[in-house]
Amino acid sequence: MRARQLHLNVNLLHSGVYPSAWRLPGSRPDAFVSIDHFVHVARVAEKAKFDAIFFADTPAINDRVDYRPINALEPTIVLASVAAATSHVGLIATASTSYNEPFNIARRFASLDIVSGGRAGWNVVTTADAAAGRNFGREGPVEHGSRYARAREFTEVVHALWDSWEDDAFLGDKASGRFVDPAKVHPIRHRGPHYSVEGPLTLPRSPQGRPVTVQAGGSDDGRELAAATADAVFSLAQTIEDGVAYARDLRARTIRYGRAPDAIMILPGLATVIGSTEAEAQRRQEELWEQVPVEYSLARLAGTLQVPVERLVLDEPLPDPLPLPENANHTMFRGTVALARRGNLTVRELLRALGGGVGHRIHVGTPEQIADDMEAWFRAGAADGFNLMPDVLPDGLEIFADAVVPILQRRGLFRTDYAGDTLRDHLALPRPASRFAPGSASRSA
Repeated sequence: MRARQLHLNVNLLHSGVYPSAWRLPGSRPDAFVSIDHFVHVARVAEKAKFDAIFFADTPAINDRVDYRPINALEPTIVLASVAAATSHVGLIATASTSYNEPFNIARRFASLDIVSGGRAGWNVVTTADAAAGRNFGREGPVEHGSRYARAREFTEVVHALWDSWEDDAFLGDKASGRFVDPAKVHPIRHRGPHYSVEGPLTLPRSPQGRPVTVQAGGSDDGRELAAATADAVFSLAQTIEDGVAYARDLRARTIRYGRAPDAIMILPGLATVIGSTEAEAQRRQEELWEQVPVEYSLARLAGTLQVPVERLVLDEPLPDPLPLPENANHTMFRGTVALARRGNLTVRELLRALGGGVGHRIHVGTPEQIADDMEAWFRAGAADGFNLMPDVLPDGLEIFADAVVPILQRRGLFRTDYAGDTLRDHLALPRPASRFAPGSASRSA
């Protein structure tokens, strides 16, 4: 049995996680639409033996584009291009269940898995923001519970479509003239409250059987979706205690679905600001922070909390009470409010702690301090790895790869080479059998 090791993804947030990253010397303002930029970042991650790169997405402009770039390019197109320029690093892309159809998503990610040789992953999100809804003819987002009910059924349909060709359905036998064995290509005949999909998929089963399914959501509904369907979860936790509590809760839910407690990799978000000394790292953070306009940070915070920006007074604590918004990002809301309440922070202090809009935990320090922190979370059971968000791309990732990764490798916490070719290999996840294969539980049920 392979010893437990850290898993590392890097979040391809255009110029970096800090809103001001694009303004630093050496950064490219056009990085958000440059495939060369994304290929370069992916190659750095692959050289460092990262599990995957992750491309977030939302089908709307819901940020202040007068202040910072957004992820503008369609994720699977970007990752298909990256696949041609790399050989091992995994390729995870976000696609919303609220504004797509299951057949399209199943086909798109199975195609990415085939062209990449088994490196694709789908990040399942439900998309809460009203701006996205208006781009699809809706005046607002779908209600929270309904979004997750749709997402659950959507994901089940996608998985069934990925299974609809048995592994040996494709023959390509020139001598007999048989191209495909039709007895091994199955309609799924799904009829549910939200979707009606006949199937089968239009292409053979992909190298991983099913591309890796990732889920990002910490609400109760999100945890249930993850426990039932996910191979990995991108979570938000500001303390080890929060991380351990989340992991215990998710694993207990996973068991209730008849799955092994370690069936899901838990990967909290971690933003890093690294310097050769602690003082240098703090200076770098200060430079980034000073170039984030306060009005931008306030607008971001108001959006997270779903309150008018006028209610946020810079040198006072957050308003109290702050009810949980019915249709918003519950994970980010809870994490932000908990951070503020725990430290009794003023709005100004909270904005700084959030890096002007980062949201996830920020660690500022030396390579040794970053490695110590990651090891502490890993050994405590608060994380199986991390979804890294370097302060600036590509140089923040290059610093991490050159200075932090070797420390983790010397400690036996991270691989020195890939043990396999697929994303499932990197994550030590089994390749699932098709539900239509002889002897499968789904087929015999």
